Amino acid sequence: MSASPAPPGLEPSSESNASSSATTSGAFSLQNILSENHDEIPEQTPANRSEGASGGWDEEETEKPVAEGYCIECEDQPAEVLCVTCGDPYCEVCFAAQHRKGSRKKHTVKKLSAQEKKADANGTAASSEVHTAGGGDVEMNNEAENAEDSDDEDWERVTSAPIEITGAQPPVGAPVGEWFIDRAKYIPLRLTLPERKFLRLLEAALNVSEYTDKIDTIGFGLSKTKRIVHQIRELCAIMSGLMVSADYKRGQELFSDRDFQANADFYQTIFELGRRHKIMNPDKMRTTYGKLIYLLQDSQMPEVKELLNFSCVKPIKTVYSVLEAHDALGLLRDDLITVATKEIYSEGRPRRDVQKDIKSKERAIETLSARYATEGLTQEKVRQCLYSIGDNHAFLRANRDPCEKMIEYLKKYFHPTQAKDPHSSLAIRSGKGGARLSHDHSKQYAYVLQSLTLWREILHDMFHLWSLAEQDLLSENVPYRLRDTGQGLNRVQAAPKTSRMMHTILHKAQKSVGTWIGSSVIHMGDHNVPNALLFIDKYTQIYRILLPICNTLSQIPNLAAKPAINSYIEDEFGSVDGCIREILGDFFRHGFDGSGADNFFDAGSCIDGRLTSAWNWCSSLEKKRYFPVFLLS
Repeated sequence: MSASPAPPGLEPSSESNASSSATTSGAFSLQNILSENHDEIPEQTPANRSEGASGGWDEEETEKPVAEGYCIECEDQPAEVLCVTCGDPYCEVCFAAQHRKGSRKKHTVKKLSAQEKKADANGTAASSEVHTAGGGDVEMNNEAENAEDSDDEDWERVTSAPIEITGAQPPVGAPVGEWFIDRAKYIPLRLTLPERKFLRLLEAALNVSEYTDKIDTIGFGLSKTKRIVHQIRELCAIMSGLMVSADYKRGQELFSDRDFQANADFYQTIFELGRRHKIMNPDKMRTTYGKLIYLLQDSQMPEVKELLNFSCVKPIKTVYSVLEAHDALGLLRDDLITVATKEIYSEGRPRRDVQKDIKSKERAIETLSARYATEGLTQEKVRQCLYSIGDNHAFLRANRDPCEKMIEYLKKYFHPTQAKDPHSSLAIRSGKGGARLSHDHSKQYAYVLQSLTLWREILHDMFHLWSLAEQDLLSENVPYRLRDTGQGLNRVQAAPKTSRMMHTILHKAQKSVGTWIGSSVIHMGDHNVPNALLFIDKYTQIYRILLPICNTLSQIPNLAAKPAINSYIEDEFGSVDGCIREILGDFFRHGFDGSGADNFFDAGSCIDGRLTSAWNWCSSLEKKRYFPVFLLS
């Protein structure tokens, strides 16, 4: 039987065969591996590997030397200090992390001058201040799986002076400087009415999509890449159909040729609207945002881009980007912007004062919109930017301010070092009441104070963190792996930018409180917090824990004005203050006791374990004897 001819264009030539046999004889190639002579294949070594050839899948890349003047640990921040004992340059955060405890805590360190920062890390320059590293602040989580979380027996004194906590905005009438410039870079632009119509279109398509069910599973048949492309095209087709049904003429213009690549800008805009809306409204898109971000994450894979022929991702439209494009950044430096974007509170104020503030705010908005409007930047667009900044202040009020109120309650009702009586003691003991930590009153007071301070700092920079989280999630250079984390299959992915920002925030919080108790491990990219999406989702829930407590405590005096409820409060708790003190004491004890997981690594005193303990306290709230007070309020 004669051999069948090869398809046209694929006939092997004699020259290629000759060269192939010459180059593959005895070489490390797939042909030799599958041939009968695979025993004669020489071992691949640096000596016989051709220069410039890529290594195998199991070979580590040669480490590149750290650029001069940069931190030897993170390699992406300018060096600020030099450890004299180690002989290595560090940025401030990494030095504090690496010299936090143990023998490294006694190392001497000196600050680098401008000339030394530019010089080689091993070079010696002019002398500067030398001191020990005992004031380390942060513990990096490079190997989160092997980290210790139960280091809460000793207090760590932070020698640096307390830093000023940035407020919601500069006071009215004060110079604003660069405050609004820095904030506006991460404040998303509020959606317009036409954009909200497209948002409903996207949410409808995501609601019927089964993207994660089809992709994040161990299945057979089509390859994962082809399944991803198929699901993305299906979602785009659904949006196309909905677009046609909502606006037939516009839909016909866009999709007459059914070419996804030609309409790439339309899909990018729709997906960007969903991301922008979610950042400004964390309560929205609870079930659909995860699908959206995982879809965009997959669309960034090179093989998916090649098959899809277009990118689904575009940068988030922010207040800063809009104003910068029209050369109107002066708006963010105008002192009148504090009046135009301030929140107006009505609680406990006469109606006349409230109306006066409303009118002054409206006048400020109109003045600024007329002053900075240009040919390409309409007055309506300027108002939209101002309203977006106001939305950011509203977000801070609802999410960050409850942390400040709880800190005020802590300082008002409890003494920092000693308890007046057993009922006002915050001491906890491991194994009692579900606690996994043992702290006396003063240590628990400091532990609660530092946790609330850290949460306040995180929520203050939440928009910045969210921006970095999306950059990590949608990065082409940071792949993920599907892994069973104990809570089902999850996408485990490193988040270097988010982690770096979190360590900076932690460093800032540690300086502000002056002491640190427990572990400083930040879980990111492990089985506790698989990726940046779940990290962001955890910290957007803080207000769900604290806000109901603050609202209840503020309503108790009003409830006590009713004779029947006042009688109940006096019989059960002795007085209104007694009721407030019992609720706060129980939360400060058992909302920060390391509970909520099976081991110290999953809960304990680590950064994320503190939030886990608060969640655990909320789950048992209905069993507390003061639960009727929450129901009444």
